[in-house]
Amino acid sequence: MKITEDLYQGSLALLTDFYQLTMANGYWKSGKAEQEAVFNLFFRKHPFQGGFTVAAGLDYMIDYCKNFKFKKEDLEYLGAMKTKVGSPMFELEFLDYLEKMEFSCDIEAVEEGTVVFPNTPLVRVKGSLIQCQLLETPLLNIINFQTLIATKAARINLATQGQPVLEFGLRRAQGIDGAIAASRAAYIGGCASTSNVLAGKLFGIPVSGTHAHSWIMSFETELEAFEAYAEAFPDHCIFLVDTYDTINGVRNAIKVGEILRSKGKEMVGIRIDSGDLAYFSNKAREMMDEAGFPNAKIVASNDLDEHLISSLKSQEASIDIWGVGTKLVTAFDQPALGAVYKLSAIKLENGTWEPKLKLSQQSIKINIPGIHNVKRYFSNGKAVADMIYLEDQEINSKNAMIIDPVDPTHRKRLMPIYYQEEILLKPIFRRGKSVYPGATLDQIRKKASDQLETFDKTHKRLVNPHVYPVGLEENLHQLRMDLVLKAKQFDNGAES
Repeated sequence: MKITEDLYQGSLALLTDFYQLTMANGYWKSGKAEQEAVFNLFFRKHPFQGGFTVAAGLDYMIDYCKNFKFKKEDLEYLGAMKTKVGSPMFELEFLDYLEKMEFSCDIEAVEEGTVVFPNTPLVRVKGSLIQCQLLETPLLNIINFQTLIATKAARINLATQGQPVLEFGLRRAQGIDGAIAASRAAYIGGCASTSNVLAGKLFGIPVSGTHAHSWIMSFETELEAFEAYAEAFPDHCIFLVDTYDTINGVRNAIKVGEILRSKGKEMVGIRIDSGDLAYFSNKAREMMDEAGFPNAKIVASNDLDEHLISSLKSQEASIDIWGVGTKLVTAFDQPALGAVYKLSAIKLENGTWEPKLKLSQQSIKINIPGIHNVKRYFSNGKAVADMIYLEDQEINSKNAMIIDPVDPTHRKRLMPIYYQEEILLKPIFRRGKSVYPGATLDQIRKKASDQLETFDKTHKRLVNPHVYPVGLEENLHQLRMDLVLKAKQFDNGAES
């Protein structure tokens, strides 16, 4: 699916913050535009107070970069901008530079569906300083949102313990773009279908849905409404039973189910959208079993999330399928992931790379310098630790140590010689050309499911999960500490 080309009819180069363009102009003016740099996109905390995050949005990112180009009308818009004193905001020569600029970066990224952790790069961009800078905002916009929704969907699917989750969020999503991207990300996270027909068309996601309360209310009686729906869709009958009285609604559904059966058809099930879902689902199950419909499914909806689903499961509610909307597609309890994009290295005139560090009073906000990658270690098919390491440094293959990037007193000794390993950042672009073979959405969805299976259940708890070990390789930790101490030194060696 070519998102940029099909949905937006071309480049989205102006989908950026204004200060990216002013910095780009400044780089060009100071002669730094073509200086090579490396930026990393990462997040600092798991969303939803969870123990894992599911990466998503890579396909959108690839499409954005393939189409990255300033169009004539973009440059005309920028050329018309004025400063507060009325002079042009951007020089014509700079706009000419943008017009001729061709995307030429190297990009590595984790594949969609990969389970990821704080401080590890999800995307690494290497290229001219000006291009790396211009990619910051759109990449964050794409990766932040889809990763957030894929993670929420994975948590909800864990809560249902294997029962299907139907994504019903279109009407409550954050606009058209949010709805489409959310449906895609929710499918990656494990949802079985979407109500969003456009997303179904664009991405090949199964679509599902039955009828609303308005269908019932448009007829004289609920029974008449069910009969009419069965006539229209005899092979697809799930009746919404709570418009007036849930128990009576189940009785009417059973009556129409018997009519369907007399015609050689079977009622698929019922949906309950209000009230005490545990009580009404159990009563409905009892009634349908007694009436000879043990295979009829019970679908529940009504502002569900992973916590309410877990509660209903603990109450042994007779629910087979879960319809989740608002709290999934809006990431209701945490509406932003908070991923950031930081400069980690810059190439000097002599051809050497200088690692870069952003200092902060908060240790969690001190970035990881240098050109680094992530290696995941497995034992008997189970993930045991992630190591962030400098690509140009040799790792101790017999007795490696990882050190927590936030609290260096937390350390874990690894024995890589006994482990299987995987490098997580994969080549995506080389000199602006896509080298990634890609994956279908179903393959990405399966990858997310398979990846979650490799982690211990304690890391997947919805509340108070056990922390999965992620740390810096010793050489990288030492480099970071050296740069921190150097940055904190005052003139004349006064205080450090």
